[in-house]
Amino acid sequence: MNDTCALFPLKSILLPDCVMDLQIFEARYLDMVSRSFKQGEDFLIVPLDTGPEVGNGDLRFSAIGCEALIVDWQQRDNGLLGIRVKGGRRARIRAAEVAADGLVRGVPDWLPEAPDAPLDDQHDDLMTLHGTLMEHPLAEGLGLPPVAGSQQRLGYQLAFLLPFDLDQKVALLATDSAALRLELINDWLEQMQA
Repeated sequence: MNDTCALFPLKSILLPDCVMDLQIFEARYLDMVSRSFKQGEDFLIVPLDTGPEVGNGDLRFSAIGCEALIVDWQQRDNGLLGIRVKGGRRARIRAAEVAADGLVRGVPDWLPEAPDAPLDDQHDDLMTLHGTLMEHPLAEGLGLPPVAGSQQRLGYQLAFLLPFDLDQKVALLATDSAALRLELINDWLEQMQA
């Protein structure tokens, strides 16, 4: 397959402009990270529907994922490689195959972001919630970029930080409109409170 990207299936999700810390220990993923460092080769984190994160089980993953850009790395105390990735572009996976080394590769169709829009008064409650979430020590340590009045950033960061289930987070990643993403988040929060 031409123009393929390595796929990294996880039982969690990466969203644009958000960050995730990963511990890499399987040979196929160490090779993937090495290629990313040396050749600037992209890889995509895709939400794992079924199958193990480790080993060679029967994997089923979402057809949408997020480009992972390595922003930091370190050798952990346990001897394993730790990397921090930042979410880049969204992509829908058109086709996938397993390479000889066990790494899954897919053909990405990169999804354009709809034009962003500024936040307004109807988003005040969501901005207040975001501020509260960002005061948590774990969130503070992530170094997320300021929302800066952006519907796009607010939606992705809330989707990342809130305890929605994986299917909901996948739906938010797949949503093209920032305004619709915020509406969904607001609706789901109201359902959680009811």
